[in-house]
Amino acid sequence: MAVAARVIDPAEVKLSKEEVLRYSRHLIMPEVGVEGQKKLKAAKVLLIGTGGLGSPTSLYLAAAGVGTLGIVDYDVVDFTNLQRQVIHGTKDVGKPKLQSAAETLADVNPFLKIVQYEVPFTSANALEIARGYDLIIDGTDNFPTRYLVNDVAVMLGIPNVYGSIFRFEGQVSVFGVEDGPCYRCMFPEPPPPGLVPSCAEGGVLGILPGTIGTLQATEAIKLIMGIGKPLVGRMLLYDALEMTWDTIRIHKNPNCPICGDHPTITELIDYEQFCGVPAHDRSEYGKDVEKRIVPGITVRELKDRLDAGEPLFVLDVRDPHEAEISSMGANALIPKNVVRQRLNEIPRDVPVVVHCRTGVRSADVVRWLEDEGFTNAVNLLGGINAWANKIDPSVPVY
Repeated sequence: MAVAARVIDPAEVKLSKEEVLRYSRHLIMPEVGVEGQKKLKAAKVLLIGTGGLGSPTSLYLAAAGVGTLGIVDYDVVDFTNLQRQVIHGTKDVGKPKLQSAAETLADVNPFLKIVQYEVPFTSANALEIARGYDLIIDGTDNFPTRYLVNDVAVMLGIPNVYGSIFRFEGQVSVFGVEDGPCYRCMFPEPPPPGLVPSCAEGGVLGILPGTIGTLQATEAIKLIMGIGKPLVGRMLLYDALEMTWDTIRIHKNPNCPICGDHPTITELIDYEQFCGVPAHDRSEYGKDVEKRIVPGITVRELKDRLDAGEPLFVLDVRDPHEAEISSMGANALIPKNVVRQRLNEIPRDVPVVVHCRTGVRSADVVRWLEDEGFTNAVNLLGGINAWANKIDPSVPVY
């Protein structure tokens, strides 16, 4: 039996002559027809993010004829986005992603109503934003927001179309449907901070989010029209490198703290505290958030100290293939995953400045060094990308 999102009665919706022509290839399909297209027009879909996953998802939902698309995003378009975030172009670099996405989507389908939320999606506003939508699509890339999206969907009783990508692998499922599992049923606890790098740190094949995002759009359309067999109680696993597809079963957990028989989570929580990592990554360099976690130094402060001739040991903890992309003349390259085995190569009698690409991995290394008795290790805020942007423009940003 098909599972359907709740949408208004299609009998209350009319298709114009122009819409009939535009959607004619849908209308001649018996599984869709006029009634199905009216359901799409009546549907209200909330999309979190217009990045790698949100780009193809929003493009295909707009083209398919979804009537209202709410979009939450407060980032700006960066050159590093263009390898995979196909809704944005070179001309859009520096623009708010919402503005860029809205312009593209309006050109794809002028009948689409776009509701823009240029704010972070947080515990303070999530329920207010999501209330009134028929389903929510998770296009995020961090664990705090994934748990937040899940809990909001369960509390409001709407489906959560989940997608996740990393390097060559992707996942898709549908959570939050009545009698079906939620994200917490499968992942009750987030992974330890630093264990799973983000796409910004670990990379992603540019075409991968196109595949996964398109699958999310497919699941959303099936839910809206109430056709087919959505991925409820199942997770689709895709490996682009091996070109394999696998499906695993997910069972509803009666002890789940949010959707179980006796839920203990009855209001939204502090998801950054729950996951131990920040929720919102922006295309900014030298973010002060790291200062609140570990001792930090800005790239300007490092430049001044180097110019003054201070004895410093600059440690690059990126992978060797990254050092081939850009370099700022570190004293040593010791990848993060082997730092603990090579502590004897790091001096204890001079200040140690640890850097990576953007300051995330290096912050973890500074914590480890502190645990090992290093009292003079600091994190380079914003990493080598901040150095390239603010100190030495000849260094490539990636």
